[in-house]
Amino acid sequence: MTLRDDLTLYAVTDRAWLNGRRLVDCVEAALQGGVTMVQLREKHLDRATFIAEARALKSLCARYAVPLLINDDLTVAQAVDADGLHVGQSDLAAGTVRAQWQPGKLLGVSAQTVETALAAEAAGADYLGVGAVFPTSTKADAVDVPLATLRAITQAVHIPVVAIGGIDALTLPQLTGSGLAGVAVVSALFAAPDITASAQALRRQLGAL
Repeated sequence: MTLRDDLTLYAVTDRAWLNGRRLVDCVEAALQGGVTMVQLREKHLDRATFIAEARALKSLCARYAVPLLINDDLTVAQAVDADGLHVGQSDLAAGTVRAQWQPGKLLGVSAQTVETALAAEAAGADYLGVGAVFPTSTKADAVDVPLATLRAITQAVHIPVVAIGGIDALTLPQLTGSGLAGVAVVSALFAAPDITASAQALRRQLGAL
């Protein structure tokens, strides 16, 4: 599979939606439903627990031949030999990460404007995450990105772009024709009573992008 294929349905974890379920079980349910990439996002775990969780998910994702990326923490990504790292504009600089990250490892960067998208591409990003394209309660500091800006970014860069933020079965059709490689979703998967069924439904919808 190409990187563009891997980005089709990109699951970003958020333990706020687990409701007593184990994260590893929820991620496996998403993988069974057709998720093609997983990002482990943890902002409040201690380092040892974060690494232990990352190792468990790395082993799980390997069984499904799906890349595991770590959000923001290069030390954790290196400790578990993750497939990649994703950083935001306020996290580690993309150029710094690329200089310290092993060759062949994926680097994703968040972008909200054409200018930041082009800068990330120049710094060595392999793909961009653009959003929030719709209102979202998952990330309190998310910046709204108009759909026109999303389209302008996909046209300006030569690397794959995924949209994130408020994407679910109702909003997904609005992204048709945006030039996206795929979408990154959080609550549309992990808040669902049946994660596998939700992933399957999103994969069917993505065929029309």
